[in-house]
Amino acid sequence: MKKRIIIISCMVLLALSIGYLAKTFAKEKPAVVVVLKDLNSQYWEIVKAGAEKGFRDFGVSGKVLATANGWGEEQSELLKEVLHDSPDVLIVSPIYAPLILPILDEFVENNIPVLLLDTDLPWSEKTAYIGSDNFELGRKAGFLLASHLQPGDKVALIGGDVNSPVSSERIAGAKGSFEAVHIDVATQRVNLTNRSPLVRKAVEDILLLHPDVKAIMATNDVLALQAIEVIKENGFTIPVTGADGTIEMVELIEGEVLPGTVAQNPYDMGYLSVEMAERVINGEVVENIDSGVDIIIKGNAKDRLDFFKDLLK
Repeated sequence: MKKRIIIISCMVLLALSIGYLAKTFAKEKPAVVVVLKDLNSQYWEIVKAGAEKGFRDFGVSGKVLATANGWGEEQSELLKEVLHDSPDVLIVSPIYAPLILPILDEFVENNIPVLLLDTDLPWSEKTAYIGSDNFELGRKAGFLLASHLQPGDKVALIGGDVNSPVSSERIAGAKGSFEAVHIDVATQRVNLTNRSPLVRKAVEDILLLHPDVKAIMATNDVLALQAIEVIKENGFTIPVTGADGTIEMVELIEGEVLPGTVAQNPYDMGYLSVEMAERVINGEVVENIDSGVDIIIKGNAKDRLDFFKDLLK
């Protein structure tokens, strides 16, 4: 009987010890918070999936947060809440710099490193930027479109906030490519939000006022897909490039509706940002990471399509 009591007591102590160690280990996991612009598109869902894979692979306690509508004011309030929780590292994809930079300064003042994801800012206190080289993305998009055109042909550009480094750098890169091969930019429509009526009106105006336009470059896939829809409705057949390589765009290439597009690597972007966070936590010095830009054509569209469809099941 005594022996049984001793065995039971040992088992209880062992279970308690394991439970205590597990809790202690969980508490010791570094905390990383990722704040995205929104989760209303496939692009950001893919970024989120990459970050969550990074949480698992690099042993961090992480969470992904996002605004409901992609507004700078929302992100500002969200960052204040995150600051109150004092994570070990913040990863953020900034929406509107003037609103959030004062808050990001507070993170640094509280010894919380800040990594910028997807959208870079000229902010000296950032630990590193992980994302695309947007000028290079625009340059590749320009040359890809030009490969389907002749010197002297005309193109149109559509983009978001002209003050955003993302949109402005992509447009600048594309213009450089067009100029190099003697393609004329007939018009550009910028400061477009992703709201359908505004984009549709801009594309309809382009087709009406510049019927000789032979191609359109959009600074993101949301704009590109709406442009494609308007072009089809108006009986035109001209190539359009986006920037994100989302499923709908790649399906159009696989179905030979479009000849090709350029694409960021949002999954890699999310994953690499968490890897950089883990390295920062371990005291390493990290540098900016270019997550790359791919050219998607019929030959490689299916592989990308299969990967993303499996990822977003």
